[in-house]
Amino acid sequence: MATINKNLSVYDKATIPNANGLRFGIVVSEWNSEITEGLFSGALEALLDCGAEKSDILRWNVPGSFELTYGSKKMIETQNVDVVIAIGSVIQGETKHFDFVCEATAQGIKDLNVTMNVPVIFCVLTDNTIQQSIDRSGGKHGNKGTEAAIAAIKMAVLGKE
Repeated sequence: MATINKNLSVYDKATIPNANGLRFGIVVSEWNSEITEGLFSGALEALLDCGAEKSDILRWNVPGSFELTYGSKKMIETQNVDVVIAIGSVIQGETKHFDFVCEATAQGIKDLNVTMNVPVIFCVLTDNTIQQSIDRSGGKHGNKGTEAAIAAIKMAVLGKE
């Protein structure tokens, strides 16, 4: 679904399971930090709004989106989390680097979801312009971090069933 048709920050709290008692890992890319910090804020606010305790939310930083896979894997292996949210931002430049980073990051997070027993939520913006990223990290289209947090709650509950 195109983001233009949806506000990423809107959710019906009545349809979201209570997040109390769940342990959340959030791995945040430092690259494009003006964007990833906005995404993190959206995720954190939504988790707290839905009942998560701040003490049950663990944040790790990694240098870039490419490193999100390893950071998420290490967090799963060492921190007893119920779900991980991988937050990153890759913005199209003049070279093919964008394609390689986006593909590797998406495949890496997909691989974790297939091989590990803890869900990893893909909260990586892959935009053509900085403005598109701003619009999706708390701007006119809402916040993809919020949407990722809601997905994380639902997947953590599913994982416990």
